[in-house]
Amino acid sequence: MFSIRSSLADWNDVPTGSMKPTILEGDRVFVNKVAYDLKVPFTTWHIAEWSNPQRGDIVVFYSPKDGKRLVKRVIGLPGDTVELRSERLVINGQPVEYESPDPGVPEQLPAAERARGIFATEKLPACPHAVMAINGVPAMRTFGPVQVPEGCYFMMGDNRDDSFDSRYFGTVARDQIVGRATGVVLSLNKSNYWLPRWSRTCSSLESNAN
Repeated sequence: MFSIRSSLADWNDVPTGSMKPTILEGDRVFVNKVAYDLKVPFTTWHIAEWSNPQRGDIVVFYSPKDGKRLVKRVIGLPGDTVELRSERLVINGQPVEYESPDPGVPEQLPAAERARGIFATEKLPACPHAVMAINGVPAMRTFGPVQVPEGCYFMMGDNRDDSFDSRYFGTVARDQIVGRATGVVLSLNKSNYWLPRWSRTCSSLESNAN
C-alpha cells in the first residue's frame, strides 16, 4: 500500500488557503503520481517519463525553500517569461485576460472572506480558472519579469495575496514535482466543527473554469 501511495496515487491534505477559491482549507485532494512519469518508490528518481506539466495544471511538489509538499498551479513553463503587473499576469509579453467569475465561486467562502475578496476568472490559455485577491493585506502584486530556466516551472497559488509560491522561493525543478492534483476526495469545514462539505466531496479539479 505504501509503495502504491509513493509511486502511483496518493492524497494531499490542504491546511492553508493559498489555492482559494479553487481548493479550500480542509480539502483532501487526489494526486495522480503517474500523470507525468513513474518514480522509484519513496524517491524522486524517475524510471520513465511520458509527459510534462502543462500550463494551468494543479500540481503537488516539494518546495525548494524547505522541502514541504505544496499544492499550486503551473503558470510558467520552461523558457517562458513570467511577469505580474498589479495582480495581472503577463506571459511571454502577452497580458492574460480577466473577466467576472461565476457568482457561485465566492459563495464557497466564509462571509468575511467574501467581503474582503476580489474575484475574477483568469483566462490562462487552455485553462481558465478562478483567482482571488484580498483587500488590505500586504502582498507581492507586481513581480518580474523573470525567465523560467529549462527543466523548471513557475508555480502560483490562485489566492494571489496569500500564497507562498515561485514569487518568493523561485522556480521548481521538474524532478521535484510529485504529481497532478485532479480532484477533491473529501472536504472538511474546519470553521464549522470539521463537518463534511458534501458538495465538494468527490469533485473534479480538472476543469475549474469559473
